[in-house]
Amino acid sequence: MPSGSPAVSDLNQPAAGAHLCRLMQQAVASTQRLIAAGLAAQPRPASGAAARRRALVPPAPGIRFDLRGRSAGQFRIDSQGRCTIRYNPTLLLRYGEEFLRSTVPHEVAHYLAYRLHGRQIRPHGPEWQALMHTLGADPSRCHDYDVSDLHARRLRYYTYRCGCSEHRLSSIRHNKVQAGTRYLCRRCGETLQPGPEPEPAAHSATDPAVTLGSG
Repeated sequence: MPSGSPAVSDLNQPAAGAHLCRLMQQAVASTQRLIAAGLAAQPRPASGAAARRRALVPPAPGIRFDLRGRSAGQFRIDSQGRCTIRYNPTLLLRYGEEFLRSTVPHEVAHYLAYRLHGRQIRPHGPEWQALMHTLGADPSRCHDYDVSDLHARRLRYYTYRCGCSEHRLSSIRHNKVQAGTRYLCRRCGETLQPGPEPEPAAHSATDPAVTLGSG
């Protein structure tokens, strides 16, 4: 950690709060500026699928500072197609200008890649890398911040049953089930039903026998 960098607990201090507010304002301004610059650098799409796709994507993502744990930033698309860029306020406060130079363009490039090319591309593939170069940033996949004192997100796993076996769904998928999402077994095709109470996470692998149901 750089000398003089604030500890996690320092987020609660008034001085750190004021400095974080300034950094958040800078991050929002930088995000908006980079989006505009990235779009301005693109050739105007001809009529067709590319033009229709760009017209359907919201012109600007939501920006939130609610990411926790060891991830510096995250780009998300919800079920309605709304885009959100999330930043980690702890790492923003700790790394300041470096965060603005590396993490902000990293997430903006994800948004632009989705807006320009849709979902059918690799997250850190050539389209994303080209956009990082357009934004004047190094297309590194991961940050190298010191996060040794931050807790990684610990998922819980829930047991679900179908007609042929048991499956373990993470708390993320479990919460989606509670909100109405259906998951199906790839083998028997039945909808997964909840089983016993959750148990501590033993691994983070996604169950390959589970697929998202329609409707």
